[in-house]
Amino acid sequence: MSVILQGTLASFLAGAMTAVGALPVLFGKKVTIKAQDTLLGFAAGVMLAASFFSLIFPAIAIAEDLYGGVTAAAAVAVAGFILGVAAIALANEWVPHQHFVQGLQGPSGAGAHKVWLFVAAITIHNFPEGIAVGVGFAGGDTASAMALAVGIGLQNAPEGLAVAVALLAEGYGRVPSFLVAAATALVEPVGGFLGVGAVSLFQPLLPWALTFAAGAMIYVISHEIIPETHTRGYQKQATAGLTLGLALMMFLDVALG
Repeated sequence: MSVILQGTLASFLAGAMTAVGALPVLFGKKVTIKAQDTLLGFAAGVMLAASFFSLIFPAIAIAEDLYGGVTAAAAVAVAGFILGVAAIALANEWVPHQHFVQGLQGPSGAGAHKVWLFVAAITIHNFPEGIAVGVGFAGGDTASAMALAVGIGLQNAPEGLAVAVALLAEGYGRVPSFLVAAATALVEPVGGFLGVGAVSLFQPLLPWALTFAAGAMIYVISHEIIPETHTRGYQKQATAGLTLGLALMMFLDVALG
């Protein structure tokens, strides 16, 4: 099997774990508001840990090798992070609410707007992960590349559940919620193909892409998800969910990293 095929296939399988994570919404009962806030808190914790352990820290290590020093690596990480925050902040201000729900059946109010910002951030987050898997295979260390793909796949499962639950909470049907959650990972094999096929081009840009994704995620966590989970009387459960999600993803990222 060629390296390009290996990298693309591995990134596809890692992305497919997003759909696996979203499967419970097809069979479960209606999720209560208390459970919604707890699960969204859990998702925020997962994203927060993933932003640092799967995106920012690896980006700094890569940038240090590319640019020859810690100071330059830190500057690249900060710049990429701020660009990610700014991009999602501008989308929040400029993109009309109905744009996020065009072609889908469901409410188009503020809650749906926030959920679709979350979906957009997850999608942005998945693209550089696909590139990372592809670049890993292009580097020639198949064992390390497989470990990276497994780690990203495990991380994608709760992401898929978080997206599907968020859409379900806003009144979307079970099947559309599942399909949208699964679709957020479609960019991952694209990133894998580009990464493994053009590693010489993408490796200098990889730390920028990784930290951009982290900035996008943290903006949504802070500006949208956490405030949303603290407005309906279940902030304690949401905080407990965030703590559990962060601790679980921190353990998985460190143990598998």
